[in-house]
Amino acid sequence: MADLTQPPDIDEALRRLIEQPSYAAQVLTVTARMLEMDPTEPMTTRAGGIAMTIAVDAILTPLPRAVSDDSMDRVTRAMPDLADGITRGEAALRLRAAARALG
Repeated sequence: MADLTQPPDIDEALRRLIEQPSYAAQVLTVTARMLEMDPTEPMTTRAGGIAMTIAVDAILTPLPRAVSDDSMDRVTRAMPDLADGITRGEAALRLRAAARALG
């Protein structure tokens, strides 16, 4: 039985919440994971679009519209240059760096 005389550990709950990456960072990380499945293949707009769609569906679809829209705005602002001529592995590294910068 819970000890009702002790307050819940709010500090611990807040610490856990703060340590989680933002939804935007999660989208970038999942996109990177998708691209890492074929790291030596050339990066294309199509490959990036498919990877991003999977990430958005997995991370943002269950969220309220306002949260999803805000997260996508953050993703768009943080997107690194994924110009032609790089591999999907290099694109994944750039996406992970952008995700870390978002926190």
